[in-house]
Amino acid sequence: MSKSALIPIWESNTLTFHHFGMKETDYPPLAESFAHFHINKIEDYRDKMRFPFPPHRKEVYDLLFLTKGSTRRSKALSPFEFSKNTFFFLPAYQITNHDFMSGDAEGYYCHFSLDIFNEYLPIHNTLRDFPFLQFTSYPLIEIDAPMIPFIVNIFQRLEFEYWAKNTPDLAVVTAYLFTLFNEVNRFYQNPSFTKSIPAALLTEKYKEVLAKYIYEKQKVAEYAELLNVSPNHLNKCVKQTTGKSAQDVLFEMILLEAKVLLKQSDMPIGQIAYLLTKQDHSSFSRFFKTHTGVTPKEYALTQL
Repeated sequence: MSKSALIPIWESNTLTFHHFGMKETDYPPLAESFAHFHINKIEDYRDKMRFPFPPHRKEVYDLLFLTKGSTRRSKALSPFEFSKNTFFFLPAYQITNHDFMSGDAEGYYCHFSLDIFNEYLPIHNTLRDFPFLQFTSYPLIEIDAPMIPFIVNIFQRLEFEYWAKNTPDLAVVTAYLFTLFNEVNRFYQNPSFTKSIPAALLTEKYKEVLAKYIYEKQKVAEYAELLNVSPNHLNKCVKQTTGKSAQDVLFEMILLEAKVLLKQSDMPIGQIAYLLTKQDHSSFSRFFKTHTGVTPKEYALTQL
């Protein structure tokens, strides 16, 4: 069975319930294009959101842009706390959770499908042209203060197109998103430490391959072979960068995947145990409780 067949996701038409705990009938009317594009001001829904969100995946790309306040969100195993004038980009199908948002947070949330780019801008390779949309890219982009009015203006235009019409013109939406991404791309850069410290670079690569192969490989030695280094060298680099062993980080990835499966699928715990650890139900439950303080069943039933 392929990994893609296993991954549970929040489909676009269920996002309102997971984010706000509301039935679709309780949510303000949404445009017909919601599955392909959505935008709203953070301050309009901030107080209705239920934090923390559990680890999850979505079928759409999304972004947050803060003009005020702060928030903390993760991309796979890496948490990021950020504040005003900063973007957070999350690719489709990447694991994320959202821990908190300050009571004064303002800005924009937007999600979109790459299908609209494929339809209306087929001559562009969106993932190649905008590296911050790639699955393993660094998600934060800080914008210089003088550019903020121009960025906000694009969001306002997208917001008007979405909320002022029953059927937004997705060609117009795509054009404005493309303009936004070009503006943002001027400020994109990976953290300098990953370019200058080999240990940090190897650690990031390790996290990337963990996210990609966790259903297939559950031993540090297998990942070391994949990265063409010795297990000892991999462990030293991960320890130097994170303060944790390579085994600890592997366990974190297994637990993260397990939490997604427990919350977003009806898969039996025994099946999850085998897929992620090759252990039986009892052994996996002990492993899960040792690292989280609750059993898999208790976690699945917890209302976060």
